[in-house]
Amino acid sequence: MSGPAIAADGKTKKRLHIPLPIQMLIGLAIGLVIGLLWPEFGKTLRPIGTAFVAAVQMIVIPIVFASVALGIYRMGSEMRALGRVAAICLVYFYLATIVSVVIGLGLNAIFHPGLGADLSATGKIPANLAVSIDWAQFFLDMIPSNIIAVMAAQKILPTLVFAILFGLAMASTGAVATPLVKVLEAVLAATFKMTKWITGTAPLAITAIMAWLFATQGFNTVLALAKLVGVMYLGLAVMLVVFWITLALIGEKPFAVTRQVMEPVILAFATRSSEVTLPIHMEKLERMGVPNKIVSVVLPLGYSFNRDGSIMYFALAVTFLAEAYHVPLDGSALLTILITTTIASKGSANVPSGGLVAVAMVLTAIGLPIEALAIVAGVDAFMDMGRTAINVFGNTVAVKLVQKFGGAAVLSDETPVSLSAPVDAT
Repeated sequence: MSGPAIAADGKTKKRLHIPLPIQMLIGLAIGLVIGLLWPEFGKTLRPIGTAFVAAVQMIVIPIVFASVALGIYRMGSEMRALGRVAAICLVYFYLATIVSVVIGLGLNAIFHPGLGADLSATGKIPANLAVSIDWAQFFLDMIPSNIIAVMAAQKILPTLVFAILFGLAMASTGAVATPLVKVLEAVLAATFKMTKWITGTAPLAITAIMAWLFATQGFNTVLALAKLVGVMYLGLAVMLVVFWITLALIGEKPFAVTRQVMEPVILAFATRSSEVTLPIHMEKLERMGVPNKIVSVVLPLGYSFNRDGSIMYFALAVTFLAEAYHVPLDGSALLTILITTTIASKGSANVPSGGLVAVAMVLTAIGLPIEALAIVAGVDAFMDMGRTAINVFGNTVAVKLVQKFGGAAVLSDETPVSLSAPVDAT
């Protein structure tokens, strides 16, 4: 925080300090204006945003490996507590998925954004997009045959599996693992320091990203599918209220929690990438008083398997396209969408274009052509911003739930792990 400055008359005065979330919002607004009024200039700003995203991705894998390994190591002697954490995560992830799908289906039943929709394609879909998941290969891909290659390829899930096994192995070796634990703690502290440096440039990067996005996408396709975009953001608002109610029920202050995680949420909105927010999100949660061994285990799992905003969009996009193609949405079709979306959303977490694969699977299940995706592809970037932000906030709720119900053994974090000063109460 900025310290006092000496005025000409010798008196001290406080320097103006604008909180980083507010700086991010200002950058977002400036980028929007640049992209709409000076699109050619906005297009040239893309490298700034790309450099920022690459800088954050540079530290994601080291943070995931070090934090998860240390978290599992600290819970290694508390296997019952570790099992309890895993059970809570599993139950919450699937309950949140079902609620998200139901919200999407319910909003479509109320507003019917697909009725009378223009069936002309507004964007392109990837060539040779998969319409199913090879489950055997999915599980095999989670076991890294070469951990260095997996980390170099920025693959979160196999890195997560290796880190869990590595943490358990350290816990089982006893005192001999102590030097390695110290090394991983140093790696984690150093990478969080790098996170502070990188996120200090976030307002500038957000300006560049938003300017490029609006300069290249424009509002034409948004206006063509305005009803779908509006209904989706209404759904995200409903989900936010559900999250607030959940936080209140477990004794948290919803607005205080929201304020404290605004930085990763705004960053997710602007960059459309949950992965980019992982380092700063972990740091914020620890500053909020959540034990490191909860944050380091639950958050990476949630980023891979708990994508509430995306799942709600999957259900809404599929029902939108079904109505646009005049496919009747009877009880069996809605049940198919519910079940297929729930399963596909988890299985697509470790495959390229995972979100599109999930939607493609559901479209196939109810008899729609994969080419239908091109109708909504043009506005996908604008919808991706909102659903990614909700993904991040939904995982905040997951961490808080585990902190509440994870058990006394997990909550008794004897190892000091604070990487920054506590959050101000104000």
